[in-house]
Amino acid sequence: MLIELPVTEQRYLAVREVLDTGASIVEVARQYGVDRRTLHRWISRYVNGGLEALVTQSSRPDSSPTQMAPEIEARLVAMRRVHPSWGPRTLKTKLVNEFAERAPSRAAIYRALVRHQLITPTPRRRPTSSYKRWERSRSMELWQMDVVGRIFLTDGTELKCVTGIDDHSRFCVSAYLVTRATAQPVCDALLAALRRHGVPQEILTDNGRVFTGKRSSPPATVQFDRICLNNGITHRLTAPFSPTTTGKVERLHRTMRNEFFNHFTFDTLEETQEALDAWVLEYNKQREHQSLGDIVPARRFELARRDDLEVIDGSVKDEQTPPPRKSLSRVVDDKGRVAVLRFRYHVGRAFTGETVQVTSDNGLIYVHHRDVLIATHARRHLAQDDEKFTDRPPVARPTKGDEVLRKVDNTGAVSFAGTAYRAGNSHKGRTVGVRIVGDTVQITLDGQLLRTHKARHDKTKEYGALSKPNGKPRRKSVA
Repeated sequence: MLIELPVTEQRYLAVREVLDTGASIVEVARQYGVDRRTLHRWISRYVNGGLEALVTQSSRPDSSPTQMAPEIEARLVAMRRVHPSWGPRTLKTKLVNEFAERAPSRAAIYRALVRHQLITPTPRRRPTSSYKRWERSRSMELWQMDVVGRIFLTDGTELKCVTGIDDHSRFCVSAYLVTRATAQPVCDALLAALRRHGVPQEILTDNGRVFTGKRSSPPATVQFDRICLNNGITHRLTAPFSPTTTGKVERLHRTMRNEFFNHFTFDTLEETQEALDAWVLEYNKQREHQSLGDIVPARRFELARRDDLEVIDGSVKDEQTPPPRKSLSRVVDDKGRVAVLRFRYHVGRAFTGETVQVTSDNGLIYVHHRDVLIATHARRHLAQDDEKFTDRPPVARPTKGDEVLRKVDNTGAVSFAGTAYRAGNSHKGRTVGVRIVGDTVQITLDGQLLRTHKARHDKTKEYGALSKPNGKPRRKSVA
């Protein structure tokens, strides 16, 4: 019969066997399934403290020199409750400024917040050092500008804010409130920022129409572009649907919303602008920025070299302004070429089937794929033919042949030979033409081809359908 002995009793038997019989420690340790060093500790504890010393003890140390001081922990909890958005890193910066070398580590602060239930434990994420970040080497090299909305007054009126941030220093150069983010208010915000902080080398924006007309059809030069051109600023655009390219100004929007717009509401635009200016002043000169090594943005921005240049607004049109470049879209064929005005230009078989942007400028043909230059060729067509360099979709003409008329029903389809063919919801109730061309069915309207379908009807019913050009006669109501 096997009897399970308590842990303390087993330790006692092992110790007594060594002390009473003089057995080898290695053999006794192997008999009891422990390491010989563990048996040595049991013997030492028994000799110094008796049987009670063999009881399992807590591994917690008697003292911890690095333990957070009570007054520091109390200060930490108080700051967190006043500023719920402050995380361990921000709180550490504040405690370092207040307690110097006695300030705890970020891990200790995190554990203290968890103990006081001021933060919810989160799973371990990838280390911050693994993120790739880029920034310009000096201030005033690049500004990022954007427009943020969903800013409301007490009466529910929505405002917009034209924002701008220096890429190197994270210095907020623009926080201009407007009722509508149209071209003129956005340009007024840009001019105010230029007159106050100087002229940067480049400005990065998205492809909004208030910022640029380069992606319009046809391309145009808007007032924002003219201001940049007149002041020698290179206006850069993000790739379409790429908000992370202007990530710094987007992060500024989040900070403004969390620390200002979500907590304060005013009656008028002027009151909101005055309070926002005070917040921006604190953001630039008092609030430590984590991406800068916990220093304020003004420390970096004040090192910028700013020339005292006169700011020229967008109403001045430069006579030497080059005309907008001609651009059109093309699909690369199976031989890796694109056709432009009867001439073919090689792009590469790797781009077969891809849509590329072809631009004519200063005697050259540039081919871009997803805003990346992939080929450059000398222009083969004449300069005066640049007027034809535009994306004008050709008017599709139907194939000649017998045509029958059918009325588009409420589902946007027509019936031919007992089969429904789609015409489009925009043509409901209109009379369209139906032609049989080979194994396809063409639907036309006013001499233009609307859609082409693969024939799905029974071929034996074509004769009956074509013999009734206007369809079946409508039934007269008996009533």
